[in-house]
Amino acid sequence: MTVFQVVFGMAVFAVTRYYYIHDSADVTAGLTMIREPSLISLDGIRQPNRAQADSPTFSRPTIEDPIEISRQADDFFANKQYDRAADSYVQLLVFDPNNVDTYNNLGLTLHYLGRSTEALRKLNEGVAVDPTHQRIWLTLGFVNSQLGNTEQARTALTTAAQMGLDNEIGQTATKMLENLP
Repeated sequence: MTVFQVVFGMAVFAVTRYYYIHDSADVTAGLTMIREPSLISLDGIRQPNRAQADSPTFSRPTIEDPIEISRQADDFFANKQYDRAADSYVQLLVFDPNNVDTYNNLGLTLHYLGRSTEALRKLNEGVAVDPTHQRIWLTLGFVNSQLGNTEQARTALTTAAQMGLDNEIGQTATKMLENLP
């Protein structure tokens, strides 16, 4: 079972990494400024970092271009700097809270940070935004399987597979389903 989970994790990471690197421009297409998110204060500083922001050594990020933020987030993810990637994905949700790809990326990143409960919450939020998004169902199935939530994993992976077997996502979901206990 452990070998399966390691191989399974590597497969999802490879598929997701390929997607992030090759489709990063598509991830941020159509972003628009919308409402203020709950994690950001009026001055744009994330609440958990307020003490750091008040320190004399803190420098506020100057990047406000969603395409550049997305590129950096994908680079951080690819370099396993998951904490920085997560911060960038949260920042992207400020620009477009309806971007399911960003929810997917954030969910996977949070899982790799060991914050799997939060990851599941973000993935489910993404599913609520667009239940027809195949990749988020695959990621939801992966995270649930890693946590031992076999039935939830089976449901999510079945949904991903039913959305189409003619692509890598559907094929990966099918393989993952075959390996579930």
